[in-house]
Amino acid sequence: MKKIGTVGLFLVVALAGAQAQRITGAGATFPAPIYSKWFTEYSAAHPGVEINYQPIGSGGGIQQVTNGVVDFGASDMPMKDDALAGAKVKVTHIPTVLGAVVPVFHVEGVTDLRLSPDVLADIFLAKITTWNDPRIAKDNPGAHLPGDKIIVVHRSDGSGTTFIFTDYLSKVSKDWAGGPGSGTAINWPTGVGGKGNDGVAAQVRQFPGAIGYVELIYALQNHINFAAIRNASGNWVKGSIEGVTAAAATAKIPPDYRVSITNAPGPDAYPISSFTYLLIPTHPADMNKEKVIKDMLSWCVKSGEEQASALSYAPLPQSLSDKVLKTIYALP
Repeated sequence: MKKIGTVGLFLVVALAGAQAQRITGAGATFPAPIYSKWFTEYSAAHPGVEINYQPIGSGGGIQQVTNGVVDFGASDMPMKDDALAGAKVKVTHIPTVLGAVVPVFHVEGVTDLRLSPDVLADIFLAKITTWNDPRIAKDNPGAHLPGDKIIVVHRSDGSGTTFIFTDYLSKVSKDWAGGPGSGTAINWPTGVGGKGNDGVAAQVRQFPGAIGYVELIYALQNHINFAAIRNASGNWVKGSIEGVTAAAATAKIPPDYRVSITNAPGPDAYPISSFTYLLIPTHPADMNKEKVIKDMLSWCVKSGEEQASALSYAPLPQSLSDKVLKTIYALP
């Protein structure tokens, strides 16, 4: 499986003599592996279409699309009311797939690890600083935990993956909620930064004692161990398609699709799960491009969802994908 780098995805298919329709987008690295596949296949099936998607992080994607720099944006964090109201370019949120953010770790001699919600929060708050801390040991009886110092790795760029992770920590830890809080970029109490999901994955692989957070596909691609988390029902679960699907099953989806599903109820729900969105201008500047974008979006929902599981994403539930298609068709 090909790794997704930070240099961007420039996907071009154009037949000789055809006038290319160039569509630009930017944003989340969380869904970049599946967007790479979708945009490549869509372009291949539609000669003359060029799709240039830059995975620069959700914060950058929101900024670029709302300032009219790109034709569409991508974010794992739904925009807040005040951000939507104050945006130069108004956008519609289109959910595409669901994914899991997993705590990846590099601890010598340890391949399986359990981290309870309060322990995970206190590691990132620098209240727990060594791997053989009694609170970690309590959740991992029989594990040979070394006394290595814990090295926290976090995102250095504005990131929807960071929002998902910190949104979860804010729900399970009062100290986190009253301290760093949630957002695409926060003031981290400790740690070193890595750019993009791939940057965090690389840092964790490099440093013994490291812990970070990445989207599930990046952990699998980089062969990094990731911890099980105790969910809201008290069960230990690891990030998986099934766990993400279970988390989404209990969600009440509003008409504009902006919703958080972290720490969802249910015995099988994985607690650090989220939708990811494409942000489409509500009043497009170029109607010809908008026609291509609408067609691309409908293709992704009708033909792309079946490819999600192969890349460790959960597809939209059928009832939701039907609603999303109606939203796409109603775009200008």
